[in-house]
Amino acid sequence: MTSKILKSVAFLSVFLFMVSCGESTDVVESGTYQGTIEEVEPSKDEIYVKTDDNKTLELYFKDNTELTRGGNTVEFSELEKGQKVEVEVEKVGKRLDPISVKIME
Repeated sequence: MTSKILKSVAFLSVFLFMVSCGESTDVVESGTYQGTIEEVEPSKDEIYVKTDDNKTLELYFKDNTELTRGGNTVEFSELEKGQKVEVEVEKVGKRLDPISVKIME
């Protein structure tokens, strides 16, 4: 019995540790924000952007998300960690939909 309790406590501790290490993101109002890409997840068409006011935005690209660099439309593969970007987002409930992402470099 004690062995089962210890295993359960160990599992719960590991689970809580893993959950607490997850990416913490913020929901902001609809608008335009500037920041730096912290992470690019190509398999999910997703980026994380740290804004100039220290918020982390989680953005899943939609079919209609406009991605540009120097005024020209570019592919998602152009995005890299550390790039400066300007994002226009629409707040939909607790989700942020990216309308446009402009690579500033």
